[in-house]
Amino acid sequence: MNATATAEQEYLTFTLGEEQYGVDILKVQEIRGWEPLREMHDVPPSIKGVLDFRGRIIPIIDLRIRFSVQPVDYLPTTVIIVLSRQEGDMMGVVVDAVSDVLSIRSEDIKPPPSLGSHINTEYVSGMVSLEQGMVMLIEADRLIDPEAIEAAERQAVLP
Repeated sequence: MNATATAEQEYLTFTLGEEQYGVDILKVQEIRGWEPLREMHDVPPSIKGVLDFRGRIIPIIDLRIRFSVQPVDYLPTTVIIVLSRQEGDMMGVVVDAVSDVLSIRSEDIKPPPSLGSHINTEYVSGMVSLEQGMVMLIEADRLIDPEAIEAAERQAVLP
């Protein structure tokens, strides 16, 4: 084996419409089927509410809304991926379906294109082209403003 072996990282891939996304598998705590949430007020529209995850109240972000993808009704394949964030925080993201776990070599990950100041790519850590198409890799810690999460957690009062 080559002493300069290529570093690989695993990503959980999921779909939003026709697009494929990936998130670092080490950030994934659990994959749950869709369930009703405790709605919150005075939070960004992408925060669908909060849920009790093993005794912790965590905010749930609908990635279709966050990424400005056409909204659809939640289906039996709709899932919530619970992700760990910096400093032990957690959040969930609503996605259309989970696809696969991919091992991706670091040199295959390309930086996101510069799309100008009107297109938000701050949450994109890179992109990779695979046989099944392009996968956009997202950084969980950049998906939402920490102050919005704190506001949702402060407001959460579950019965």
